Amino acid sequence: MIDEVHIRNVALIREASFAPSPALTVITGETGTGKTALLNALKILVGERAGASLVREGCEEAQVEGRFVGEGLPEDGAVVARRIGAQGRSRVSIDGSLASVKELSGGLGQSVDLCGQHEHQRLLSVAYQRALLDEWGASEIAAPLAEYRACLQKANDAAAELARLQELESADAVELDRARFALEQIGKADPQPGEYEELMERMPRLENAEMLVNEAVSAQRSLAGSGGAVEQLEAALSSLDRIAAVDSSIEPVRKLVREAFFSLEDVGRELNAYRDGVDFPREELEAAQDRIAELQGLMRGFGPRMEDVLAQRAEAEEKIREYEGRDELIAQAQKALDTAEGALAGAADALAQARGKVVPRFIDAVQAQMARLEMRGARLEASVQDLPRSQWDSWGSQSFELLFAAGDGLKAQRLGKIASGGEMSRVMLSLKVALGECDQVDTLVFDEIDAGVGGSTARALGAVLRDLAKTHQVIVVTHLPQVAVCGNAHYKVSKSDDALPETSLASITGEARVAEIARMLAGEVTETSLAHAAELLGEQG
Repeated sequence: MIDEVHIRNVALIREASFAPSPALTVITGETGTGKTALLNALKILVGERAGASLVREGCEEAQVEGRFVGEGLPEDGAVVARRIGAQGRSRVSIDGSLASVKELSGGLGQSVDLCGQHEHQRLLSVAYQRALLDEWGASEIAAPLAEYRACLQKANDAAAELARLQELESADAVELDRARFALEQIGKADPQPGEYEELMERMPRLENAEMLVNEAVSAQRSLAGSGGAVEQLEAALSSLDRIAAVDSSIEPVRKLVREAFFSLEDVGRELNAYRDGVDFPREELEAAQDRIAELQGLMRGFGPRMEDVLAQRAEAEEKIREYEGRDELIAQAQKALDTAEGALAGAADALAQARGKVVPRFIDAVQAQMARLEMRGARLEASVQDLPRSQWDSWGSQSFELLFAAGDGLKAQRLGKIASGGEMSRVMLSLKVALGECDQVDTLVFDEIDAGVGGSTARALGAVLRDLAKTHQVIVVTHLPQVAVCGNAHYKVSKSDDALPETSLASITGEARVAEIARMLAGEVTETSLAHAAELLGEQG
């Protein structure tokens, strides 16, 4: 839930702090004072879309910081900060670390439900109505719904595989011919993995065999030929032998020269062996050149790399194999689809039965709350219809829609067709109360929940909101004094008359709260309205 919020430069708000009660918080103020700006700040805090229009005129950016507390969060809560620049750029941080708006809305933002006019529009969506039903009856519906969705996925996968094979069966003859041509051309050459690379490594030696022999001979002569290095070392070694016979200190040098002499003799023998091994036949060179040309032709046609050529051969083989064995494959795919569809039908029936048990209890629970809100003549019904297989979706094999009748003698019809704004507000509130602890929301924010409500209904609305606050943190913007007196915390919104108006937000208690309730009752503060306000507050204990 929301522990505290700090707002700077959002619309008409220059700076404000908001610390809602864990139970019911009411927000009041005259029309046009800036209550919408406060709601916009809360929207920013939970990751809803925000633009430069929310930045206070003359300011560089709007800032909203909030602390969330509750189960699964650190002991001192999680802090969200969001900034909206005058150019519309948004920046988010969560506990000091940069985050995206998507991370905010999909994380902490999910704990807050903003129930305004937009929420009323959501209630008209049959998908949203289904979601409410499944949330309320999750203990009975969740398991068969998960099984149904798993079966639906298997059936869809099986249908896709059958369609693929059937498409293959009627594949363009040109495509099949192309595969056969590729297999024929590549098969003629029959390239082997690594063959081309090996040939390219050998070609320099094959092409330069004569040069390699000549240079090897030249090097051998320089070392071991007449007057070569070996003879020179032999002469040097003889001189060193004579020196060593007289002066043993020369021995290390003599040893080094002797080792060099023997090493050069070995090198000479190695060069002779290399020369003899370079004698490649001309035919071998020509054969290698022809093979490389053949492989390069394949790469031009099916490459550009040899790996691509080999991959095309494998792909062509698989395509032809599949095509030639299509009848058996199609039969197997059809059998798999029939099996999957049978399992899906069973799962759909089990899900329909589970929902069939939940629906009447769900309607009764909502209806009970509607009665508390002075809607005793109104009626909520559920329309459940079996759908053809082609219309089955992830929700199930049946359609579900809430129907509404404003009176006992009236036919129930779609909510959006006959329900007024006030009735929609009360139906929505009834749904929220019925969901109770079933939903995953910690905080409910209501705007325009009291549209078209007055008299005894207003008292009932306050009582229902107070009950809802036993399971949720509830924040409500209201113009009804009967609702305002139910709040555990009360904030008043007011606006200055300056050239650039400024909205202020203040927590009110005691006499200030009595005066605000009096204003809401009579439009002005009088002794009579003050007395009435004190009486209403006194009734709440």
